[in-house]
This record gives sequence, structure tokens and C-alpha cells, in this order.
Amino acid sequence: MLWSLSKWKQQLAKGILIRFILGLLFIYFYCEYLIYYVTQIQCDWPQLNDEPSNVEPVRAMVLADTHLLGSRNGQWLDKWRREWQMHRAFQTAMTLQRPEVVFVLGDLFDEGKWCPEKEFEDYVERFHKLFQVPPETKMFVVVGNHDIGFHYRITPHLASRFEKKLSAPPVQLISIRGNHFVLINSMAMEGDGCSLCSRAVAEIDKIANILKCSSGSSLCKGADKVEHYSRPIIMQHYPLYRHSDSECTEPDAAPLPDRHLRFEERWDCLSKESTEYLVEKLLPRAALGGHTHHSCLLRHSFVPTNEHKIEFVEYTVPSFSWRNRLDPKYYLFTISPEEIKMFKCALPREATLQVTAILLCTALLLYLKYYYHCGKTYYTQRLWSDKKV
Repeated sequence: MLWSLSKWKQQLAKGILIRFILGLLFIYFYCEYLIYYVTQIQCDWPQLNDEPSNVEPVRAMVLADTHLLGSRNGQWLDKWRREWQMHRAFQTAMTLQRPEVVFVLGDLFDEGKWCPEKEFEDYVERFHKLFQVPPETKMFVVVGNHDIGFHYRITPHLASRFEKKLSAPPVQLISIRGNHFVLINSMAMEGDGCSLCSRAVAEIDKIANILKCSSGSSLCKGADKVEHYSRPIIMQHYPLYRHSDSECTEPDAAPLPDRHLRFEERWDCLSKESTEYLVEKLLPRAALGGHTHHSCLLRHSFVPTNEHKIEFVEYTVPSFSWRNRLDPKYYLFTISPEEIKMFKCALPREATLQVTAILLCTALLLYLKYYYHCGKTYYTQRLWSDKKV
């Protein structure tokens, strides 16, 4: 009987240990892998009101402000944790959404304006590993102030190395099936005639003329055209000029009272002059930016002359990093030459991850307690049966 009692205790302890380890592995797998699928499987590409019959719409994923940490800010464990979260979230999005093109609207790096050459190369390598896209997906990035500095801090070297390593010139035109995206370096819109600004303005003037010629405008100068004309989409790091975020009413807009803080031109947003220049030159149908780390949707109406009105929608994309938001997000856009639709995808909150882990651990402990009592009852009955025999 003593031998039997010792044996069932060993078997029960072994069963509890195995279930405890398997339970912890499941909790880790769920909180570090599956939860990103559970949240993002709710995302879907928005449907256009009028699906074009002759051309497939462009499916574009847009994110902003990843702010990868360097060697100066943050503790290594936090750095590893945040990068792992972004990596899992992005790769899950690639698997579920399969976008045709990905746009990253600046501040890829948190310390790009400070780091030396070797550290910057490590930065770029980390970014490409964390945000790896499949061969059929194209990725384009625009530069942010944390990547090369605000205008007054930018040197030719800082601007040049980002441009070369990330294939991100101050201004570029991307055309996909009649949809045209103008990617702009926001810090080159200072308007002070610096070499970077002059280069950007010259390129914007060139693109504006290409679009005019493509639209059949009588103001066309030259022969360069895009294959199918539609009003372009401006994509940059800064939002266009606005007084504040007070008109932003989305649930994930800037919190009160910060929402009413007045924006400083060239610091929080583009200057009013640069905004008017871009709008009048490019005649956009939409504009996308980041920088504020919060969401915003604004409908603009510019009236340069009494006979001419330019109306478009501006989307400010919230940060993709848990360091900047408790609820990071990215946007999915379905785009045709006539229409743009957006769907906002939420990633799991940090609190959700923590509460989920606590609840699952609690459930595991309750299950082990139940298993122990059931096992104890079973082996006690066995022992009494053996004794009677």
C-alpha cells in the first residue's frame, strides 16, 4: 500500500507538471503569435462604391512612425519587446492582407539624425528584417524628422545617406494602374531656397507639369505624360497645415486637452505657404501624413480663385509603435482612379496582451487544481479497491 501511495503521487505530480508546461507554452504562443491573427483577421479591404470593370484597384497598406530605437534611448528589454511586437504584427498583416504596395510615412528610426554611419547601416538592416515584404509586394518610404532631423539640423550627408540606403529621394512620382502617388520629404518644404528645398521644388514643378500634360491642360509645357491621368495622392511625413487637431474627432485622435494645442508650422505640420503651394501645384485628391502619432480625417476645400475649388480628403495615420500609442494602427486603402476607400486596422492593446495572459494563467491554475482533485479522488478509490481485494 505504501508503494502504491508513493506511485500515484508521482504519477499525479508528473501529470500536473506536463500540463503546466504545455499550458505555459500555449499561453506564450497565443499572446506572442495567435493574438495578432485574432485581432487582424477582423480587418478587410474596403469595397469601392463603383468597382472599375477595366482595371484592378490598388491595395495599399500605409503605416507611420515605427520609431525603431537606437543605442541611446530606451532599455534593451523594452527595445527588443517593441520590435518583436511590430515584427509579428507586420508579418501577420502581410500574411492576412497581402497588400500590393506598402507605404511607410517617415520616422522609421528614432535616432537616425544622431547615429554614425555604422549604426545607421545596422538601423537599415534591422528595418528591412522587421518589415520584410514578399517579392510580389513593393515598399516605399518617405523620410521623417527623426530619420534626418528637422530642417535646421539636416546636413547633406544625413539627407544623402537616407536617400541612398532607403531609395527615398526628396520627391518621387509612383504610378500604379492610373493611380499616382507623389512622395515628398516634408523637411524639404521649408521654402528658404536651400539646396534640398530647391531640388524638391524643381521636382514638384516637373511632376505638376507631367500631370497637367496628362490631363490635357492648355498650360502643359513639354511632352512627358503618365499613361492614365487621375489626380494624385500626396504622401509625406508631416500633415498639411492646420491650426490644431481640434477638428479631429475619431476615437483614436489626440486626447483632450492636447487636441486643442496650437500647431507650430514647420514643426508640427507644413507651413501654410507650403501647403497652398503643394495643393495648387498638384491638385491632389487625397493627402496622407503621420508625425502626430494620432489619427485624423479632414476634408479640405481650397479656393485659389473664385472659379476654381480644390477639394480633397487628408488622412493622418497613427503610429505603428506601442511606444507611442496604447493602440497602434495601420490603414488599408483600396484605390481606383475615381475613388479611395480606407479601413483602419487596430493592433492588440498592451493592456489586452497583459489581461489575456493573466486570465489564461488563472484558467490554467484552476484547471490544474481541478485535475489534482480529480486525480486524487481517482487514485484514492483505486487504493481502497486494492485494499479490499
